[in-house]
Amino acid sequence: MNARRLTATVLCSAAAVTALSGCAKKGDIVVDSGVGITAVRTACPAVGIPDYTGDITLFRTPNDKTSTNIDVVAAMTNVRTQCSDQNGAQANDKVTSQVSFDVLARRNDTQSARQVTLPVFVSVLQGGSAVVSKRVGQVQVSFAAGQDRAQAHFAGTAYIDRSAATLPADVRERITRPRKAGDQDAAVDPLSQPDVKAAVARASFEVLVGFQLDESQLAYNATR
Repeated sequence: MNARRLTATVLCSAAAVTALSGCAKKGDIVVDSGVGITAVRTACPAVGIPDYTGDITLFRTPNDKTSTNIDVVAAMTNVRTQCSDQNGAQANDKVTSQVSFDVLARRNDTQSARQVTLPVFVSVLQGGSAVVSKRVGQVQVSFAAGQDRAQAHFAGTAYIDRSAATLPADVRERITRPRKAGDQDAAVDPLSQPDVKAAVARASFEVLVGFQLDESQLAYNATR
């Protein structure tokens, strides 16, 4: 999948990168003898669904994309994550992010029982654009006879190098160092400096999940 399409609907705040934040973190401004940014940050990635990949439509006849030809539609929901970022972990450890979601599906022909297999992916994105890894799996949805709706569950795992997701010590010091009024750089936001922004971006990861769609399916989702 083209990395430029991976504009994630991130479950954390969209300000996660610029505020040195991943999921479930906060930043506080400490005003005492000086001013500095104290950021609570872990190596855990944000989790989201890229644009146009959160649902899939299957047609009875592949080249006929009219509404009367729709066979099955499905959508992802309830995306959740559990992350293994533990205090005291070694720099060469892997950060493990376990991601799960539900798939809600609906079909038009309810005459008999049926199983539908849908392709999905779990991808790791670094710095908002670089695809580090991508795994493709399957979700099997089982419709009972006479039923037009069904639900399935999927769970996958993503791995991230802890060292890559950790800010360098010198960058961390520049961000958190207290600044006093009158200091030459007191009025300069360290997060606005290009090299700091680049370091934060390199250490920021996302785990993205979605349906594995072909170009025609992506185009259908983008233009319908």
